[in-house]
Amino acid sequence: MALISKKKAVYSIGKGLRKYLITYGREVDIPIHYHELLRYSNSIALYDSKEQDTYWETVFYEQSDRDEIHQNVKKIYAQLKAGGDMSVIEHLYIDRIDLCVYGNTQPFRVRIVNRINDNFDYFYIKNADASRVYGLELEDLLSPNRIRYLVHQNTLIEEHVAGIPGERFMRLHMKDPNLNPIRLAKEFVKFNERCFVRLLGDMHSSNFVVDITPDFEETHYRIRAIDFDQQTYEGKKSIYLPQYFKENNALIKLGMDYITPESMRQYQREERALIATRVKSSRSELEDILSTMEKDNIAPLSHVESLKKDLAKHYQNIGFLSCTSMGEILRKSLSLVL
Repeated sequence: MALISKKKAVYSIGKGLRKYLITYGREVDIPIHYHELLRYSNSIALYDSKEQDTYWETVFYEQSDRDEIHQNVKKIYAQLKAGGDMSVIEHLYIDRIDLCVYGNTQPFRVRIVNRINDNFDYFYIKNADASRVYGLELEDLLSPNRIRYLVHQNTLIEEHVAGIPGERFMRLHMKDPNLNPIRLAKEFVKFNERCFVRLLGDMHSSNFVVDITPDFEETHYRIRAIDFDQQTYEGKKSIYLPQYFKENNALIKLGMDYITPESMRQYQREERALIATRVKSSRSELEDILSTMEKDNIAPLSHVESLKKDLAKHYQNIGFLSCTSMGEILRKSLSLVL
């Protein structure tokens, strides 16, 4: 069983990471920042369609602030989704702004609606945490998923990742007669490998979604991370393996029932080969982000010491023992797929 040591510290964005974000177009000027959204005058608990508490609160602003805040939030959406083309917001309105009071960085979630066809989308405005920014960038570079995010000063803008929350999927969809257990179990093995190689931790069922794509013959599954706060932070190897979280037991059992050890090793090799291809195709960006991470303080020294010993033992590779930062450990982990 994987256990998080304690609530993670928030690490500010340093000069090196800021330079990387500017170089690769992630740092943009935005019209409103996280702290300005804290000026709400009232809030109410948000319940789902079954009257269950979502642990989010819908916030309300004074009339004198609301119009300006909503207009600026729409401009941020245009920067995130359309490269700053403000014509896309002509028919959009802000339906709701919610605050997650229990989250590590207490993010705001914005629901934005097209008044012509009632189509809606979400995006997030958060306190910028260096760990999360590194996690988002590595997700974009090393996973099969592209992800949009922007940063300005201490504010992080992040797109919504569509899919069924892992906890909900395991609770409501595992007995679906159309479920393809072998394909789903295979995807969990590959997701487990992706997280471990790039050292993304804390992937229990509340921190990933399941994206389902029906095909003419079969159903395809993609498990996608939605929380990146635990990128190369914890000192225990098990935190980086979703297979060790009891919240994922339904998917773990599926693998035990349908995947043989030989098949599992094959899927792991396949995923490592895919990661190697992405490493080669993003060599310039990856070298820059790893060089930045190596100089950055994003975890306690005790976590660095613990993790490098765990991985040296796991891989039977003493090269990990010479690492002095989380960035160096990640570089060594990625070098093993090449």
